[in-house]
Amino acid sequence: MKTTQRITLGAIAAAMLFGLGACSGMSTQDKNTAIGAGVGAVGGAVLTGGSAVGTVGGAAVGGVIGHEVSK
Repeated sequence: MKTTQRITLGAIAAAMLFGLGACSGMSTQDKNTAIGAGVGAVGGAVLTGGSAVGTVGGAAVGGVIGHEVSK
């Protein structure tokens, strides 16, 4: 993995952790949606080599899966 990709993934992970700190007032379904979107974004970035389209697509798919899991 290239240094740029490592930095990008590290930044995404840090942003995700800080963002999840604001989830205290969210419902369980909202939390699962946010977590799914974060994990999907990281997964999409890794699988597509850091492509923006892959990251956004992964976030969308992960968010939908996280939303449906809690139903």
